[in-house]
Parts: sequence; structure tokens; C-alpha cells
Amino acid sequence: MDNKKMEIIEAIKKYHTIIIHRHVNPDPDALGSQLGLKKLLKHSCPSKEVYAVGEEVDKLLFIGDMDVISDNKYKDALVIVCDTANISRISDSRYDHGDMLIKIDHHPEYEQFGDISWVDPSYSSASEMLVDLFLEFPEGFIMNKEAAKSFYAGILSDTGNFTNGNTTPRTLNMVSHLRTYNIQPERIHNSLNVKAKNASRLQKDILMSFKVTDKGVAYFIITDELLNMYGVDRLEASNLVNTLSSVRDNKIWAFFIEYPSEIRVRIRSRNIPIASVARQFNGGGHSLASGATIHSWEEVDHVIQALDQVCP
Repeated sequence: MDNKKMEIIEAIKKYHTIIIHRHVNPDPDALGSQLGLKKLLKHSCPSKEVYAVGEEVDKLLFIGDMDVISDNKYKDALVIVCDTANISRISDSRYDHGDMLIKIDHHPEYEQFGDISWVDPSYSSASEMLVDLFLEFPEGFIMNKEAAKSFYAGILSDTGNFTNGNTTPRTLNMVSHLRTYNIQPERIHNSLNVKAKNASRLQKDILMSFKVTDKGVAYFIITDELLNMYGVDRLEASNLVNTLSSVRDNKIWAFFIEYPSEIRVRIRSRNIPIASVARQFNGGGHSLASGATIHSWEEVDHVIQALDQVCP
């Protein structure tokens, strides 16, 4: 693994133009790793051209902005894809237009891609991976406050405010380093965790109306009609998934969220591995936090049945 880390560092040093991608529908770790890397490289190597591409999420603009670049920027460029397990989920299809491609991801290996692939599920997040990388190979690279903020947001989100089982002593060591940069962590916590009034009302509805199977699989269906009724967007709604974790008897919980051409499923678990079920339905992820995609409401029952089967 150290050889891969060194190869990544050498590639970053070699290329003048570096373009950073991540997955579609980005969460704070996707953006935190992508933008933290961009900010660190721009601060450390001002002469380099470093870009972060993909769609923006209004609620997460505090992490940073995206760049809009022309196709010719990819000529002779290094492309780095952060926090993305498989090719179909990479945001911006130009990821393969560069001279070299690097994958940096903490999800279990789902699909291999890239000239260099550093995949390590022992990390809590892609953000933690990058902080560790530059602490191990600091020569020529300098962390700064803005990069530290982005990395911190990514780690905070993917560890569930340090309550998930993926928070390790190494995670806390990385966080301890980031907090030396006066990043005002309370502001990052507030930005990630504050809810609009309408989202809080939806959260109350979820607790009043969710369904649960005899095995302890809790679930809630979020339709366009429900989103419009509460005036909540899909990202805000999906971020409420751990509302169902507060109910003691819920072993696994899932949200089914309607999109224009598909239904996205967010699955979480207290201690039962659920990634294998997500992979059955065009998805994947971590052992206790995964996502999937289905294309009809009839398939909801199939997902619930599959989750029931992994419950003891």
C-alpha cells in the first residue's frame, strides 16, 4: 500500500494540470475529499492548475465551489477520482480524457479502474485517506485552514459525528491534526447538522409513520408528492435516514426516495452487514451504510424481503 501512496505522490508532483472528480449526488465526504485535495494542492503548488468538477449541491456550498472547465484542459492532465467505488457513479464523464487516472476510495472494492488504484476500507472516509497520505509524505505539501475544513467536514459526515463503528484511533489522530488549523469545528458541525423547519416537520412525520417488519427492518417511502407537501428537497430528505436509528427495536432502516427516473435506496444498520443486499439492487457501500437503486415501487417489497433475510 505504501508503494501506491508513493506512486500517487509522485504523479501529483509530475503533472502540471490536475483535475479532481468524485461521485454523483455528492455527500460531504465526496466533496470534502475532492475540494480538500484541490485546496491543499493549490496552496502547496501555486503554479499548478488544479480543478474540481461535477454538479454543485446548494446545501454543501460551504465546503467549496465547483469549477467549469473545457475539454481541452484534460490534455496531458492527471485525473483523480475520490470516494467513488464504480465507474458508473463518477460525476462528469470526462474522467477518462486525461493522461493518467487515479482512484482513491475507502469503500470495499466493487469495480477496479485507474492506472493507480488506492482502495482501503479500513479508513472512515476518503477525506481521512488524503489527510493520512499527506501526513505520511509531507515533503512539498502544506496543509492549510481551508483544506483542513473540507477534510474535517468529510470525516465528520462519514463517521456520523464520530459515532459510527468506522471511527478508529487513526481517525481521531487525523482529526486532531486538522483541528490545529483553527477550523472552527462548531461551525462545520452546525452547517452539516442544522435542519430547516420543513425538514424537521418531515422528520416528525417519519417517526410517526414509518413501517417495520417482524424482523426489525424499518422503512419509509418518500415520494415526490411528500417532498412537495413539505417543501423539502431530496438531499434534505435523504439526510434524515438516521432518524429511524433512534428507535431501539429497529435493526436495519431504509429510505426509498423517488427520483425522476429511479428510486434511490439509503440503507443503514446498527450492527448487521447490509452491503451485500445493496449490491443485489444496483448498489453497494459500507458494511453498515449502503445505497441502492430500483426502478419501480414493486421492487420495494423485494428489497425489504432481502433485508429481512439478513436479520437474525
